[in-house]
Amino acid sequence: MRKFSLVLLMLFTLDAYSVSSVSFGKSKRILADVYADYQKTFYCECDYSRQGKKLVPELDSCGYKVRKQQKRAQRIEWEHVVPAWYFGHQMQCWQNGGRKACKKDDAFRAMEADMHNLVPAVGEVNGDRSNYRFSEWNAKPYQYGACKVYVDFKGRKVQPPSASKGAIARTYFYMADQYNLKLSKQDKRLFDVWNRQNPPGAWECEKTKRIAEIQGNDNEFVSAMCK
Repeated sequence: MRKFSLVLLMLFTLDAYSVSSVSFGKSKRILADVYADYQKTFYCECDYSRQGKKLVPELDSCGYKVRKQQKRAQRIEWEHVVPAWYFGHQMQCWQNGGRKACKKDDAFRAMEADMHNLVPAVGEVNGDRSNYRFSEWNAKPYQYGACKVYVDFKGRKVQPPSASKGAIARTYFYMADQYNLKLSKQDKRLFDVWNRQNPPGAWECEKTKRIAEIQGNDNEFVSAMCK
């Protein structure tokens, strides 16, 4: 596994990371290096590795069992913790033509590419999560083997593993604060609990610091809790 060099990465990305050139694709490429020395998926904590230009999960490392999408389960995807649908549908461009129309909007492009909101996930889990809201109802996860995430397709909601709950809450708080997004009272109450009960660990603190150095803004909901 490669040793991470923040200084070297910044030299290649700071000039390019501007409002005029920001893109989801560029953020994904940068994040592959940000995570170079911590290659684990967000929900399932599966190890993954770089194979050429691809990031490939090692499903046996986390006891992951494919639910249905065999092909998608064999790749890493960069998931929006706060879905593009969530922040997009609050914008006029989404009303005029959905995500495709919003691709031309600088504000949407900035939100879509915000690296504080992107995490590596097994592609199948990312696809199954879709734009469903996060919730907690004591579901017993079984759909993905040892991976403790549960997707209620009928109820359009997801119960994440405890290890991910705090980071999810702090990401929603950041996105709402950074882009003036609306959070429901129900979500605020839930995320307040998750934030208090699951403080950031060493990696969440470190990757937030790295992203702040590259992107130029901090997620203070994380950094304020880091030593």
